[in-house]
Amino acid sequence: MGRDFLKIYEDSQPLSRQAAEALRRYHEGRMAGLPAEEVERLKAQAEFLFKTVSDFQLRAMGLPSPTLQ
Repeated sequence: MGRDFLKIYEDSQPLSRQAAEALRRYHEGRMAGLPAEEVERLKAQAEFLFKTVSDFQLRAMGLPSPTLQ
């Protein structure tokens, strides 16, 4: 069973890195004083990617995803 979790974790790493990078861009945008619309776009993108990672991991473990119906 431990291997299955490790495999799920490893499989989700590329998307997890994308989510972390999106979060970094959001924070940098806020600090740089980007327009509010751009900051909100960056925030929405980061949130979407983190939810996607979570959904992937839950579904890979055979659990229901709260964001998917």
